[in-house]
Amino acid sequence: MYQDERRLDFHALGREINRKREAKGWTQEYLAQLVDRNPRSIMYFENRGQHPSLNTFYQIVTLLDIYVDQFFYPDRQNRESDCRQHIDRLLNSTNKKELTVMKATAEGLQKARETEVK
Repeated sequence: MYQDERRLDFHALGREINRKREAKGWTQEYLAQLVDRNPRSIMYFENRGQHPSLNTFYQIVTLLDIYVDQFFYPDRQNRESDCRQHIDRLLNSTNKKELTVMKATAEGLQKARETEVK
């Protein structure tokens, strides 16, 4: 029977949680209150690479707007530019109306590029 030996190294994600939390000006205590955990749990996630439950993981990454693909698929990160990844994260946080504006903008840029070539 095949057994996948890959394991998520939570240390890098823990450092990102710490960075994003501090960027928002939140304490470990405040984040702990938001996700119904004790502050020691947040410290363990950030500093010791302890794995939270899936529900706590989801709450934390959505509250802190952390793009997790880079941790789950590190090989893909090298294929995409930082700018494209940033745009993807921004698009993920837009509503339907804003997304329509972004689509029209991208289509307008494409048309402008096509007319420059001719």
